[in-house]
Amino acid sequence: MEKRRLGVTAIEVTPIGLGCWQFSQGQGLMGNTWGMVDQETITSIVRTARAGGVSWFDTAEAYGNGRSEQMLSAALQALGVKPGEAVIATKWQPFFRRAGSIERTIHRRLECLAPFPIDLYQIHNPMSFSPIPAQVREMARLLKAGKVRAIGVSNFNARQMEQAHAILKADGIALASNQVRINLLDRRIEDNGVLSAAKKLGVTLIAYSPLAQGILTGRFHRDRQASRKVSGIRRLIGGHSDRSIARTKPLIDELESIAKAYGTTTAQVALSWLITFYGQTVVAIPGATKPVQAEQGAAAMNLRLTSTELSRLDEASRKCCRRSLT
Repeated sequence: MEKRRLGVTAIEVTPIGLGCWQFSQGQGLMGNTWGMVDQETITSIVRTARAGGVSWFDTAEAYGNGRSEQMLSAALQALGVKPGEAVIATKWQPFFRRAGSIERTIHRRLECLAPFPIDLYQIHNPMSFSPIPAQVREMARLLKAGKVRAIGVSNFNARQMEQAHAILKADGIALASNQVRINLLDRRIEDNGVLSAAKKLGVTLIAYSPLAQGILTGRFHRDRQASRKVSGIRRLIGGHSDRSIARTKPLIDELESIAKAYGTTTAQVALSWLITFYGQTVVAIPGATKPVQAEQGAAAMNLRLTSTELSRLDEASRKCCRRSLT
């Protein structure tokens, strides 16, 4: 399976990873976004993803206050995966905290993920009480102490990403990644400077919500009642309103047309576009609450869209996606 380097680090990952927010088991503020996924199902999801070639998993402290990390670790252990055989990324939660908590809480992250090490440690967002330089320097101390292998950020704008990169570079460390929302319905990275800055700095962009909270699967266009069962947060950020569904239908029609030609799903086509259109710069972490979703996500790495198909989706996307911050 093709792999890509995280930034200029030595860490290599497959173009598709597995997002593990759904493993929160309803715990904590962010965990309430998803329903309960039991350990047996989680293990089956991880097994299926690995069988499809997925080499890495992204979780976070905020996903169930560590529950997602614990469930991921338990699944990998149940499958006989040894430390070093899968790349693990997690995140420090900055809300209502100062930078000093990065060092004070790293032991808990390591405990939750044990026996697996942290390959990529990310600042979940720039909303700490401490300025970005203080946060980044604390992360650098962890790397130098051998507690993490690489440093990333998440939800940083272009200026913030450049600032983090400069601080680390002065210390001889590379900023590996910036995890941001990217999909066919949200391409703001092209206009807000994030994409160009990432290419200039050699930073990988990790696309979260690559299927726009399920909108790009076409499920909610085919069954409007399905949206009523989605949590309030997902409806708010995913574009589940009747107006949004109508606006995005031409893109879904295009996805379905290409999917039919390949005998695949709209989700796989949307993911293939995402990891191809931006070249090596973008990798994606679709989530899964069922093994079949993990199977489809992994299989997207084997789908090769033509330049014509990429252009068709690009054109359809531009007519209905979010491209600016205003």
